[in-house]
Amino acid sequence: MTMDTQIDLLKITNVHKRFGGLHALSGVNLEVKKGQIVGLIGPNGAGKTTCFNLITGLYTANSGNFYLNGKSYNPVAVDQVLKAGIARTFQNIRLFKEMSVLENVMVGRHVRTKAGFIGAILKTQSTMEEERKIKERAYELLQYVGIRSALADQKAKNLPYGDQRRLEIARALATEPLLLALDEPAAGMNQTEKNSLNTLLKKIQSDGTTILMIEHDVRLVMGLCDYIFVLDYGQVIAAGLPEQVRQNPAVIEAYLGHRKESV
Repeated sequence: MTMDTQIDLLKITNVHKRFGGLHALSGVNLEVKKGQIVGLIGPNGAGKTTCFNLITGLYTANSGNFYLNGKSYNPVAVDQVLKAGIARTFQNIRLFKEMSVLENVMVGRHVRTKAGFIGAILKTQSTMEEERKIKERAYELLQYVGIRSALADQKAKNLPYGDQRRLEIARALATEPLLLALDEPAAGMNQTEKNSLNTLLKKIQSDGTTILMIEHDVRLVMGLCDYIFVLDYGQVIAAGLPEQVRQNPAVIEAYLGHRKESV
């Protein structure tokens, strides 16, 4: 199914972001269709992370419109964006390192809990039952992303690097996101770990979660994504299927000109 025949899950239009006199994004338009893996690529400094930070509420746009699942939304706070249905990971892993592996996933799950402050203090029956279900789901997600249950009680900081990446994805999935936003998920991985990541992301997609990802490994993006947007100097210079983007003269020029990556 092509992009044109599917429904927009995320859409941003005419988005601008300035830092002082620097125009980090200038009139960016981007759509993520339901059920797709969409890549956002571009040379270093192109504006990819700024775009991600606007979508996920870390930055506030100077102007522009944001739509999620057909409704306008205002991404001005991370917790509001998370509750709206967008969960993200970071290029630099942001786990609760002193907490256990299992507890990290449970933290993500608590976004969707119903028990209030009083219930947590009094430890009511309903609260205890909900906590049991949260723990059970956390174990399921660890297994889902490929982390052995034997590691559940270890501190997150003691996990191997690749498993830390997977744990961050598990924590994001625990929020039951409509959109999983991945910031450089393959950063620091060797080729074996990248192959495993590729398999995991395809599984997440097949199970119904839409994915938007920034990634510098262009080869990984070309082999994984259904559709790709290319940023350069804060503007979208190309958008299309992987093969269309690969052959786009503006994309080739951007990458060769920056001498950072090869398309």
